[in-house]
Amino acid sequence: MKATRVKQVWAVGSGKGGVGKSLISSTLAINLSKLGLKVTAIDLDLGGANLHTALGIPIPEKTLGDFLQSRSSHLSECLTATPLYNLEIISGAQDPLFVTQTTKEKKLELLNSIRSLDSDYVILDLGAGTHSSTVQFFLAADVKIVAFIPEPSSIEGAYRFIKAIYYQNLLYSPELSPIHEILRVGMNPKNSAKLKTPADVYHEVSTHHPQTLPKLVEQLRQFHIHLILNQTRTQNDTELGDAVKNVCKKYFGIPVNYLGALDYDPLVWQAVRRKKSAVIEYPSSRLALNSEQITRNLIGLKPHAI
Repeated sequence: MKATRVKQVWAVGSGKGGVGKSLISSTLAINLSKLGLKVTAIDLDLGGANLHTALGIPIPEKTLGDFLQSRSSHLSECLTATPLYNLEIISGAQDPLFVTQTTKEKKLELLNSIRSLDSDYVILDLGAGTHSSTVQFFLAADVKIVAFIPEPSSIEGAYRFIKAIYYQNLLYSPELSPIHEILRVGMNPKNSAKLKTPADVYHEVSTHHPQTLPKLVEQLRQFHIHLILNQTRTQNDTELGDAVKNVCKKYFGIPVNYLGALDYDPLVWQAVRRKKSAVIEYPSSRLALNSEQITRNLIGLKPHAI
């Protein structure tokens, strides 16, 4: 009897652009496919899609916009093959500018269609920032990955992104409706109640809504975030991942897993300039080896020795 397929959706988001989300998304997708798993990579960076370039293929004829504008009745009609047998892509390239204004109903249809794809793993390459569509797709994923680089603006952006999804996740929960107003107040950094951090909000709930506190604790316990630090050059850079993890634990009280760092590698940028996949072009590069460790860690396989 054929084993039941284990399907997971992974989302890669970030607080700001330029951190290598498409590189990370494509690398994870390639690594999974090389393990014999069937993978679909979807470019959901609406209005700024370039995942096809990271995978080393030209702009596909069919793209996500065809589905969002109902020119394709099924999302599977927008699939395009890549150089790897087990890996397909749904590109967001050449979509109209107003594609970011997709209706809530169409977004829900898209989410349901993603779940129905014939794949073991689906990788979502999301746009940067906290646009409502980005947050919605990120929270809908089974594995939530935040990418950043060792620069102050990127670290601050990652913190803002995590803060946004932290609050939105709680606001999506009907069981927490008694404290929704407190959560909305906490989302405003200049609120009059002086709730400056999620820890302050937690204290406010424990003081004024103790009956809701166990539900809040349970919601936070189930909310997992993974971190990938890109473009590291020094040991100090690499250790920033643990620092961000500790800050998240202190201020958000949520489980955060630092998956590891991807070293800066000039070979990567040579491949990018040639519109080739760095992992495929340079399988022995630091990027390829480190990313394989991260991928195997995410799916629970024993990592290879480097």
